[in-house]
Amino acid sequence: MNRTRLLMIGVLALAVGFLAAVYVYRNLQPKSGMPADMAQVMVAANDLQVGARVEDHDIKIIQIPNTDMPPGAPRKKADVVGHGVIIPISKGEFILPNRLAGENAGAGLPALIPPGMRAVSVRVNEVVSVAGFVTPGTRVDVLLTGAPGGSGEQQTTTVLQNVAVLASGHTLERTSSGEAQNTAVITLLVTPDDAQRLTLASTEGHIQLALRNPLDTKQDEVPASNSRGLYRGLPIPAAVHTPVRHVVPAKPTTAPPASTGVSIEVYQGDKKQEVKFPEEGSDTK
Repeated sequence: MNRTRLLMIGVLALAVGFLAAVYVYRNLQPKSGMPADMAQVMVAANDLQVGARVEDHDIKIIQIPNTDMPPGAPRKKADVVGHGVIIPISKGEFILPNRLAGENAGAGLPALIPPGMRAVSVRVNEVVSVAGFVTPGTRVDVLLTGAPGGSGEQQTTTVLQNVAVLASGHTLERTSSGEAQNTAVITLLVTPDDAQRLTLASTEGHIQLALRNPLDTKQDEVPASNSRGLYRGLPIPAAVHTPVRHVVPAKPTTAPPASTGVSIEVYQGDKKQEVKFPEEGSDTK
């Protein structure tokens, strides 16, 4: 009797222990479904540089609370794969639409050109590119120096202002340290009308780039400068006037007064006396 009771107690203990183990196991296992307050979002699995094409291995899916979901974040890989990167994305950062080129825009430089804009390259040197500090992402003014209308006097004028730099040579991204990049070509982002002006300026004279603070977007009215305005005290050239000839009418001639007699000068010592004698036939009073 005691043996049977002990056996039943042992079996019951094993059953309770088994049920407890199953309960703990199920609670420790990750759930296949996602909690209602969580959402999936895509982040970069690698550093993505400007101009790169997003591939499947560049994407990592993580779960975050719905309250932390970035607005407009893509939910499917198909919305991201194949798009070009227009703003650098660091590893672990959200992959958002504003950092990617549009659909079918491709990758590389064409993906960086917004609709309605053009990319135009100009030849530069170390001086024109401000010692190489004109790099992708900076903004510049374009200055032209030449002799307008074939005149012999040189003058400098500002052709374009606050123009974005797309590329420096074959580089689409500036270095993280902001170091200079000496290249022979700079590519600028301009409107179609400004593209024509920039191309014409490149053939008319000497192009110079002026680096701007990216926060300074003011468009200034800058008058053209010439060599005469550089030197203080330089005399202003006298205006050329056409001489005006004034015609003075001739004075009418008058007949000499008729002679009324003969005059004779008579000297007595140091005295002079004039004596007049009437002509013959004239009346004497």
